[in-house]
Amino acid sequence: MVAGSIAIRRSISTWPPLSQRIKQTENEIVQMFRLPNNPQEGNFNLPLKGGNVLRKDPNARTLDERFIRILKIFKWGPDAEKALEVLKLKLDARLVREVLKIDVEVNVKVQFFKWAGKRRNFEHDSTTYMALIRCLDENRLVGELWKTIQEMVKSSCAIGPAELSEIVKILGKAKMVNKALSVFYQVKGCKCRPTASTYNSVILMLMQEGHHEKVHELYNEMCSEGHCFPDTVTYSALISAFAKLNRDDSAIRLFDEMKENGLQPTAKIYTTLMGIYFKLGRVEEALQLVQEMRMCRCSPTVYTYTELIRGLGKSGRVEEAYITYKNMLKDGCKPDVILMNNLINILGRSDRLKDAIKLFDEMKLLNCTPNVVTYNTIIKSLFEAKAPPSEASSWFERMKEDGVVPSSFTYSILIDGFCKTNRVEKALLLLEEMDEKGFPPCPAAYCSLINSLGKAKRYEAANELFQELKENCGCSSARVYAVMIKHFGKCGRLNEAISLFNEMKRLGCTPNVYAYNALMTGMVRADMMDEAFSLFRTMEENGCTPDINSHNIILNGLARTGGAKRAMEMFTKMKNSTIKPDAVSYNTILGCLSRAGMFEEAARLMKEMSSKGFEYDVITYSSILEAVGKVDEDCNK
Repeated sequence: MVAGSIAIRRSISTWPPLSQRIKQTENEIVQMFRLPNNPQEGNFNLPLKGGNVLRKDPNARTLDERFIRILKIFKWGPDAEKALEVLKLKLDARLVREVLKIDVEVNVKVQFFKWAGKRRNFEHDSTTYMALIRCLDENRLVGELWKTIQEMVKSSCAIGPAELSEIVKILGKAKMVNKALSVFYQVKGCKCRPTASTYNSVILMLMQEGHHEKVHELYNEMCSEGHCFPDTVTYSALISAFAKLNRDDSAIRLFDEMKENGLQPTAKIYTTLMGIYFKLGRVEEALQLVQEMRMCRCSPTVYTYTELIRGLGKSGRVEEAYITYKNMLKDGCKPDVILMNNLINILGRSDRLKDAIKLFDEMKLLNCTPNVVTYNTIIKSLFEAKAPPSEASSWFERMKEDGVVPSSFTYSILIDGFCKTNRVEKALLLLEEMDEKGFPPCPAAYCSLINSLGKAKRYEAANELFQELKENCGCSSARVYAVMIKHFGKCGRLNEAISLFNEMKRLGCTPNVYAYNALMTGMVRADMMDEAFSLFRTMEENGCTPDINSHNIILNGLARTGGAKRAMEMFTKMKNSTIKPDAVSYNTILGCLSRAGMFEEAARLMKEMSSKGFEYDVITYSSILEAVGKVDEDCNK
C-alpha cells in the first residue's frame, strides 16, 4: 500500500512539464528570455554574408521579439517589468513608441504607458502621447482618448501645429466638436502658434459636422493673427460653407478675394461657384467660369461637369446639357453614375425619353453600372411621358434581373404611376409586395392609393388603408391626413373629416396648408361658410401661411353664399396682398357677377383678365352670354 502511494507520487513529480512549471519562480520565467552569455551561442539564427555574421544591431530584433512574447503571455505587470530590467531595455521615448506599435491588447499598452509616466528620469513627450492617442482612436476607446488628450494638454510637453491639427481631426471624427475647439483654444493660448494648416483642420472639422456659422468666425480670427494667412484649402472650405448657408454674395466675394491674393482656385472651388451662379439664375456667368478654368489650365472634373449639366437642365437648356456630356467624353473625362442619373432625369423630364433610354444603354459601354436611382429615374420618366404602364413593369422586371434591388422609392413611383393610370388593383398588389419584402410602410405610396380609392368613391377601402398606415407607423403624415380629410369632405362625412383634423393636432402632427385647405373645402361644400372663414383665420394665427388655393376656396364660398359684395371685398384684398388673384380667382368672381346680373362689372373684369394674360373659363363665359341673352329678352317684352 505504501509502495503504491510512493509510486503514484513519483509518477506525478517526475512528469517533466508539470514538475518544471511547479519549480519555476518569477526570476526563472525571466531567465527564459536572457541573452546567451557567449555571443556565438545565439548566432545560429542570424543571417550570414560571405561566411560572416551580419553585425548591424544583431540583438535588437531578438530583444524585441522576446519582450513581445512576455507582453503577450503575462500582459503588463511585475513579470514584464522584470524582463525589461533583465533585457536591459532603456526606458525612453523610442521604446514607448515601439511598445505602442506592438500587436497586443490595447489595455496592456495603456498600462505600460501609465507605468512609464511614473518612472524617474522619464517624461512623456508629444511623440509618445500621439502614439497612444492614435492607438486609442483606432480602438475607438473614446473615454480613454479624451483623458489622454487632456493629460497631454496639461503636461509640460510641447505641442506643435502638426500634433494639434491631428488631435482636432481625431476629435472631430469622434463627433467631439466642442471638445476639439476647447483643446484648440487651450493649446493656442499657451503652447502653440497655429499655422494655416492648423486652422484648416478646425475649419474642415466644423464643415464636416455642419457648424457652418462658426467657420466664418474662425476665418476672421485667423486673419487677425497677423502671421497666418488663408490658403486655397481655407478659401475652399469657406466658400463651401457660405454656399450651404445661402450666403451667396459672401462666397462670390471670397472667390474674388482669393484671386486678388494670387491664389489659383481649384476645380472644386470653381464647381461650387458654378452651382451658386446657376441657383441665382446667372447662367452666363456660370458658363464663363468654365472658360476661365480652361484658360487657367484647371481641368474640369466629373463633379464640375455634373454641376454644369444639372444647372443647364434646370435652366431649360437641355440640348446644351446634352452637348456638354458629349464634349466631356471627347475631353477624356469619364462620367460617373451620378452624372448619368442627372442627365437621364433632365432628358426624361423634357419629353426626350428615347434619348434618356439611349443614354442608359451607353452606360454599360462606359463601364458605368446603373444603380437603383438610374432605374427609378427611367421608370418615373416613362410614367411622366404617358408611356404604356406595361413598359414601366418591364423595366421593373429588368431591374431585378440585373441584380439591382428595388428601393421603397421604386415601389412608391410604380404605385403612384399605376394609380394615376387607373390601375389601382395593380398598385395594391405592389403595396402587398412591399410588405412581403420587409420594407417599412411608405406614406407616399399609401397617399397615392388612398387618393385613387377616394376618387373612385371607394371611401371605405381608402379609410381601411389609412387606418392600416396608422397602425403600422403609429401615426401618419400631414399629407396623408389631408387626402383622407378631402375625401371625407367630398362624400359628406364632414364630422369624420373634422375628427381627423383634431386627431392630427392631438397626436402632434401639425396640420399643413393641404390639411387646412381640405377641411375648408369640405366646410364650403356643406355651406358652413362661417366655420370655413374662422378656420382660414385660425390657419394664419397658427403660423400656417395660406396659399392661393386657400384664398380661392374662401372666395368660392363667399361667391356662392355670401353674395357679390363680400366676394368682391375679398377679391380686392387679394389684389392688394402678396397673394395675387389667378385665373381661378377671376373666373370665380366672373361667375358671381353674372349670377348677380352685374354685367358691366363683369365686362370690366374680363378686360382686366385679358390684360393680365388670363383666359376666361368656358363655362363662366357661356353663363354670362346666357344671362345677357335673358336680360335682352326681358327688355324686348
